Amino acid sequence: MDIQPALTALTAALGGEGPAVEIAADGTPLPVTLPGLAPETAAIVRTSGSTGTPKATMLGIDALAASSMGTALRLGGEGQWLLTLAPNYVAGLQVLVRSLYAGTRPWAMDLSHGFTAQAFTEAASALTDRFRITSLVPTQLHRLLSSPTPETISALRRFDAILLGGARMPAALRTEAAKHSLKIVRTYGMSETCGGCVYDGVPLQGVSLQLEEGRVLIGGDVVAGGYLANPELTAAHFSESGGTRWFRTEDLGEIDDAGALTVSGRADDVLITGGVKVSAAAVAESIERLPEVRAALVAGVPDPEWGTKVCAAVVGTATADQIQSGVRAALGSPAVPRHIVHLDALPLLSNGKPDRLAVAEILRRSAAGAALPGEEQLGAEPPRS
Repeated sequence: MDIQPALTALTAALGGEGPAVEIAADGTPLPVTLPGLAPETAAIVRTSGSTGTPKATMLGIDALAASSMGTALRLGGEGQWLLTLAPNYVAGLQVLVRSLYAGTRPWAMDLSHGFTAQAFTEAASALTDRFRITSLVPTQLHRLLSSPTPETISALRRFDAILLGGARMPAALRTEAAKHSLKIVRTYGMSETCGGCVYDGVPLQGVSLQLEEGRVLIGGDVVAGGYLANPELTAAHFSESGGTRWFRTEDLGEIDDAGALTVSGRADDVLITGGVKVSAAAVAESIERLPEVRAALVAGVPDPEWGTKVCAAVVGTATADQIQSGVRAALGSPAVPRHIVHLDALPLLSNGKPDRLAVAEILRRSAAGAALPGEEQLGAEPPRS
């Protein structure tokens, strides 16, 4: 991928000397001059669309600058970035933006044949700066740590920071990364906050956190200007209070006495089954604690008896009994998946995040008895106690 045109366009946009820009998946910069563009918008990033239609998020010059400065301060320096994600998503765009502010030349991994350990290792070996950083999603790190070569492990260890975001990090993956002494930094954020703005539960400098009825609110200069040509949705999620701009996320969480955030799941992940509230994210996390499970995603399926039936898509060799027993022990009987689908892999969006809508449809069809291509193993329903 030739990223020089994108770097040139971003340089002009960040300096206020060029139009706002949207970077395509192949790195092509697309100027944006549509009506409704917020003042000083430098870049447009479309949300991943994991739960519906993507939204065009307006990222301002000051917001991107604040994000880059906060990242550098937290990581203890600026250095050379390896681009492993398509630049049309915020994590990929930020590799380019942070490189420009750092004055370093990013190296773009060859993604023409998809993300592979060999391509990553080759790209990482091309970095020349002493301080090296990359940004990955858990799916990519899993691929790198599945039967890795010594060269891949050496390349991963050479990074001073590996930002990991976009999805939950399974317990097995966390254990594997620790075994190789990798410098993993778990990030939390979204397109509307210029990407990750909470590192290992702690907000970056200048970022504030609040809870509103359990919903996570993020405030500070990193917050976007809103959604292009969508004033209603902008008003529903963005606000100003006490001189701080706030974004109301779709996530639920808790903030401890030290100010560290723990995200418990999406607000729309709360399932009401048999009159009991169950967190889909908590169920998936408890399933992923099993050593035989590589990944899991939980969703609700309409059911005439239960209202919503808890269902799980699982990647791994754990049996239905193991899964159900583990969830029952961790969360109680109401949280136990009543229908389990074993898959070779979770369907993914182009940015590497699990495709929640596609998984929900797989579970709905399977629970209804529809045949699924390539899927044969189903778990029996547990006793309804």
